[in-house]
Formats: sequence, C-alpha cells, structure tokens
Amino acid sequence: MCLAIPMKVVKIDGDQGMVAAGGLTRKANFILMKDIKPGDYVLLHAGFAIAKVKPEEARQTIKLIREL
Repeated sequence: MCLAIPMKVVKIDGDQGMVAAGGLTRKANFILMKDIKPGDYVLLHAGFAIAKVKPEEARQTIKLIREL
C-alpha cells in the first residue's frame, strides 16, 4: 500500500521545488501540476505532486497521520 501525504508548497523552480509538513521538508516534482503556487497544499506521492488539496483538508489529514 502506498500513501500520498499532504504537504505545503514552499518553493517552486520550474518543475521542481520544495514542500513541507510536520517539520519535514522534501524535494518535489511538479511536472504533473501546472496551476500551483507557494502556499498551496498538494498530495505528494513518491516525490511527485499528484493533486491539489484544500488547506483545511490537508491539516486534518496531517493531524490524523500524527495520531497514528
């Protein structure tokens, strides 16, 4: 089973950038997403941003993951 994690977009440089959540920062590939900007939340799967999510939905999911 694979899990996509909601993360906040911190930096974008072309198709690459950085995302953060829960004190972790990771490299991300944004090639599958064209309409994102810093501050948006995305689902990160295997290093790729695969979907945009609403901020409140992202925060709730991150909270549930921490509780596990």
